[in-house]
Amino acid sequence: AGHSLGEYNALLAAGAFDFETGLRLVQKRGELMAAASGGGMAAVIGLSAGELQSLLREGGYDDIDLANFNAPGQIVIAGKKESIEKVVEGFKAKDITIMPLAVSAPFHSRYMKPAAEAFAGFLKDFSFNPLRIPVIANATARPYEEEALVELLSTQIASSVRWVDSIRFLMGRGVEDYEEVGGSILSRMVKDIRAKCTPIMEEKVVLQAPVEHKPKVTLKAEPPSASIKYPSQEREPAARPKPVAEPNGTLATRLGSAAFREGHSVKYAYIAGAMYRGIASKELVVRMGRAKMIGYLGTGGMSLNEIEDNIKYIQSQLTQGEAYGMNLLHHLTDPVFEMKTVELYLKYGIQRIEAAAYMQMTESLVYYRLRGLRRGTGGEVVCDNKILAKVSRPEVAQAFMSPAPEKIIQKLLDKELVSQEQAELSKQVPMSHDICVEADSGGHTDGGVALVLLPSIQRLRKDIQVQQNYAQPIRVGLAGGIGTPQSAACAFVMGADFILTGSINQCTVEAGMSDEVKTMLQDINVQDTAYAPAGDMFEIGAKVQVLRKGVLFPARANKLYNLYQQYGSLEEIPEKTIRQIEKNYFKQSIADIWEQTRAYFTNRGEPEEIEKAEQNPRHKMALVFRWYFGYSSRAALAGDMEHKVNFQVHTGPALGAFNQWVKGTELERWQNRHADQVGARIMEEAALLLENTLKAIGKE
Repeated sequence: AGHSLGEYNALLAAGAFDFETGLRLVQKRGELMAAASGGGMAAVIGLSAGELQSLLREGGYDDIDLANFNAPGQIVIAGKKESIEKVVEGFKAKDITIMPLAVSAPFHSRYMKPAAEAFAGFLKDFSFNPLRIPVIANATARPYEEEALVELLSTQIASSVRWVDSIRFLMGRGVEDYEEVGGSILSRMVKDIRAKCTPIMEEKVVLQAPVEHKPKVTLKAEPPSASIKYPSQEREPAARPKPVAEPNGTLATRLGSAAFREGHSVKYAYIAGAMYRGIASKELVVRMGRAKMIGYLGTGGMSLNEIEDNIKYIQSQLTQGEAYGMNLLHHLTDPVFEMKTVELYLKYGIQRIEAAAYMQMTESLVYYRLRGLRRGTGGEVVCDNKILAKVSRPEVAQAFMSPAPEKIIQKLLDKELVSQEQAELSKQVPMSHDICVEADSGGHTDGGVALVLLPSIQRLRKDIQVQQNYAQPIRVGLAGGIGTPQSAACAFVMGADFILTGSINQCTVEAGMSDEVKTMLQDINVQDTAYAPAGDMFEIGAKVQVLRKGVLFPARANKLYNLYQQYGSLEEIPEKTIRQIEKNYFKQSIADIWEQTRAYFTNRGEPEEIEKAEQNPRHKMALVFRWYFGYSSRAALAGDMEHKVNFQVHTGPALGAFNQWVKGTELERWQNRHADQVGARIMEEAALLLENTLKAIGKE
């Protein structure tokens, strides 16, 4: 592989031509490209392609092309000289790193079209040898195919250098050793790409066999990266199993734990997990329940009145004992709200909650569990109030697998919130019978690896089960990264008792997300997410995984966190930076935001937060910056496209994998996706995959 002109060195090494021919080619290429004067180029650092394209669209720079994709966060742009100068000036004003390059022409852009066409005519007089070794083309990031060599050599002049994808392609082929001939710039790029990017996994490309009816490469005046279709892109899509129309009713309904299915009266060992601010909506919960599946309402960010209204709606729709549940988030700084939420659940007889963000047991959580304990007709302990515990750390899993802490039980007894019998019964059962191991996922995440976490917590479950001698087994399921039948099948093969999905349900008809965001989400791939600070835990640096494609929220949120780390108050931040933040991030002054923040805490009856901020400048800075996170979420939920670049959308790569799986089917459009059908289809096709695999093994 070679970068730009270096591609000719790679072709020489592969035997495509001799040294003399190569010299003639690069001489003519340089002559033609140099003739296209009057342009410029600049390197942009720290932005993804989607972020950069959004900024260019915002600024009206439709005459600028992305010329070189050198490394993650390092992209070279090309265009007319005056346009490049304007972009450089505008980006610097926004505190974006951009460096003009010392060139006289806009190489690898639409402005090279005349040079590309002239070079194509020049190449007609040459014949080339078969390649002895594969060479990756800059224009396609795929190996050269011999009959396309002439077309690709001319195309390269006017198309982007796809260096990142070229290395990702090699990574997908298992290439481990990269040796640079002369210099070290490419080696540094490769190191960065391998550290931050995922491999491209595709069908094996046959280099030597001729391909019939090969389409010709066409050049257009639009940006090459968007307009040129290459042979490798014109292939028929790889065959994929078509989603089954009806459940097969056999293995799919036996995957996972039978005790889980029976305990919750559901058809599949499958859960549609809670997503904050009602993204996992009341309509989604009802749809799942009617399909004899289970979904949890996303109550995070809701007021008690909003939660109550949602409960009333769900209970009015699910009247036949269907399964459903509510989210319960740990409120580290507001235990009173957490307890009031539990009291609301108990008032309405909510028998299932999804406990998230807990590091230890709390009084409200233990209260909920114990209030549902009673002695059955056979003397057994019955747990009416079921807790689904989402965990990503073994010590937290251990706390949920253990009986309720004695200290908290005594507090509840002293307050006469539980009976003595309930306190005694609690010693015989764990806090939760359903432990959901959460690997790296959309939203709040510890970035855990499923292959590491699940076996560790399964082993912990085994030890605690023996130690405590529970009458009913603890079930351990898996969440995070599950968006296809293959990932679901892997989870069950690893012994998961159930699976939980999240991101894929955000892009369904029932999800409480704006249609505008759903349209954005239906097109993402696995690489289109990023990590950003969590607004609710901004000060401690907790992370959420969010949408990156087409928005600037991740970059801007991380910028705010870096400023918080670097300075002790808003007054210490340079005035120029403050102006940029007010103009581009907040769209209003910091003074206005502080007044809104004061009003917010006053209305919540928390004047102590205001007093603390006025005495502690750093705390005030944190509250002002946290405003941005609330605003960015509200803009996304409302689908306010005027603020699209600031959309905060919690999602993970599982949705990108799902999108690729359903491409070319009716589920490609989100308007055809329903949460229950998505879940059933994943379970049914996972079962089919396992059945076919077992049959294939049996034949060997």
